[in-house]
Amino acid sequence: MTRSPLPLGSDEPMTLEPLVSVVQPGGAIDLLNAYAHLFVGAFLVTLLATPIIRRLAIAAGVVDHPDSDRKMHAYPVAYLGGMAVFLGLIVAIGMSYFTGTHLPAGFLPVPFAVVIGMVAITFTGLADDVWGWDPRLKIAGQLVAAAALAMESVGVKVAAGLLTPVARWVDPLLGSQELVFTFNTPLGVASFDTVYWVGTALIAIFVLGGCNSANLIDGLDGLLSGVVGVVAIGLLAICLLLAPVAGALPEGEVSLAGARIVLSVALLGAVLGFLPHNFNPASIFLGDCGSLLLGYMCVVIILMLGDRGQTHLVFAGLIVFSLPIIDTTLAIIRRRLAGTPMSAADDQHIHHQLKRSLGGVKRAVFALYGISALFAVVGVTLVALVLTQLRVRVVYAIALVLFSFIGVTAVKAARRQQLRLAATPRPATPPATTPAASGEETPRENAGAAVPKA
Repeated sequence: MTRSPLPLGSDEPMTLEPLVSVVQPGGAIDLLNAYAHLFVGAFLVTLLATPIIRRLAIAAGVVDHPDSDRKMHAYPVAYLGGMAVFLGLIVAIGMSYFTGTHLPAGFLPVPFAVVIGMVAITFTGLADDVWGWDPRLKIAGQLVAAAALAMESVGVKVAAGLLTPVARWVDPLLGSQELVFTFNTPLGVASFDTVYWVGTALIAIFVLGGCNSANLIDGLDGLLSGVVGVVAIGLLAICLLLAPVAGALPEGEVSLAGARIVLSVALLGAVLGFLPHNFNPASIFLGDCGSLLLGYMCVVIILMLGDRGQTHLVFAGLIVFSLPIIDTTLAIIRRRLAGTPMSAADDQHIHHQLKRSLGGVKRAVFALYGISALFAVVGVTLVALVLTQLRVRVVYAIALVLFSFIGVTAVKAARRQQLRLAATPRPATPPATTPAASGEETPRENAGAAVPKA
C-alpha cells in the first residue's frame, strides 16, 4: 500500500511513489535542458575567473613553493583556485533564483542555508590558505556550515529513515512512535524532537567527513577536481531519475528535486571550468578553500537525496562519493594501527601508490577517474533498481559488502605497514620533521599536485 504524499516538513519518511515518476521518453532530457544555462554560467565564470585569481594570488604571495622533501612540483604555483570555483557556483545558483519559471511549481529553489554554508566553508579554507588557521578553527568553520543546513532542515530528514523502524519498536514501551517526546519542566512543557537532533548530528558528521575526505584526496594535479566532476555526473543522473516531470507533483506539494539538479549542474560546470587550469602540469591549485568547498557541495547534494527520509538514496549517493571515503578510511585505520597521529603525513594514499605503480601523475589520475566512474555507475544503478521496486534491503546489503571490503583492505594495509616499520632499524636520533602550518598533512608529491597546506 502506497503512503500518501506528505509535506516537506513532515517527520515521517515516505515511499518514492508518487513523487518519483517514471521518467517518460525525453523527460530527463527536458529537465536537463531546462538547467543547461546554469552549467554554462558556472563553467564560463570559473574558466575565465581562474587566471584572474591566479594573478591575484601571485601578487599577494599566496604561492606554494617547491622543496626537496614533500613539495616536489618544479616551480611555484598559486593556490587560491577554490575562489574561482566558488564564484562559478555562486553565479549559477544566483541565476537559478531568477530563471526557471517554466519548471513545475513545486520545485523549490536552492535553500539559502546552502549558500550560507558555502560562504562559511570557503572563508574557512581561504583563511587557512592565507594565514594557516589552527585545525580547531577549521573544524569550527565546518560546523558553522553544518549548523546553517540544520537551521533550514536541509538533510535533517535523513534521520527519519533511520529512526522510524526504531520508533515502531519502542512505541509499546514509550508510547511515542513519532519520536517527539514532551515532558514537564519548572518553566512549562518542553518537547524533544529526536529526528531533528539526530539529523543535526548526522549533518555535522557528513560535513566534517565530506570536507576532510576531499581535502585528503587532493594530492595530484587535477585529481580532486576531476573526481568531483565524475561524482557530479553520477549525482546528476540520480537527481534526474528521482525528479518528477512537469505535472507529476500533486497540487500543493513541494520538492527539493529541482534544487538538487541546480547544485549538480553548477558543481559540474564549475569543476570542468577549473580542470583545464588544474590538470597536470597545473598552473593553480585548489587550496583548502577549494577542496573543502567541493567536499561540502557533494555532501549537500547527497543529504538532499534523503529530504523525505529515503536513507537508501543517501547510501547510493555515498557510493558515488566512495573514492574519497575509501582513501580517508584507509588513512584513519592505517595511522591508528601504526600508532601515528591522524594529522601525520604519509605517502600511502591511493594516489601515491598508483603514481608509483603506474609511473606517472597522469596515469594515476586517469586510473582514479575510472575507479570513481565505476562507483558512480554502481550508485546510479542502485537507484534505478529501487525505482523498479527492488526491495531496499538489497541496497543495504550491497553497501554493507562494499564498505566491509574497504575496512578489511585498510586493516591489511595498516598491518603490512606495521610489519615494515618493525623490521626497519630506527636511528638513534629521529630526523626532524616539518609539520604543515595547518596541523594537517601536506600531500605534495608531484609537479603540481594537491593542496599546498592540507
